[in-house]
Amino acid sequence: MDSMFDPADDPGSDRSPRLSVGDPELRKTRRLARECATCIFKPGNPMHLDPGRLKQMVAEARGDAGYIICHSTLPYAGSPVPPAVCRGFADRYRTWQLQVMERLWGFVDVEPSGPNLAPTADCPGDTPHA
Repeated sequence: MDSMFDPADDPGSDRSPRLSVGDPELRKTRRLARECATCIFKPGNPMHLDPGRLKQMVAEARGDAGYIICHSTLPYAGSPVPPAVCRGFADRYRTWQLQVMERLWGFVDVEPSGPNLAPTADCPGDTPHA
């Protein structure tokens, strides 16, 4: 007999909790206001990803969580910005998960931290927000 539950849902499984991109005070989903300086979607591979890695990450995100968390907002990055949806991903892919987040809660756009924060015309996610 097939189980209705994924083995990873078993309380005894060793699975780390997913990082939250939800803002508990505003009750909205955090999304970067624009691409970070080293966005994985910028031309030239600024994160030095192995060949095929970006394609793999996008495929996993489109099939599982529905989004990619910006690497510059991950806890180990030391950023003052809490985990947020990657703007590069959000501008390129309209997953059902992002659509639900937008309809139910909406987004709060947060500024990326780090060097090279000036918006540039050649990056579609780099748009100034009031």
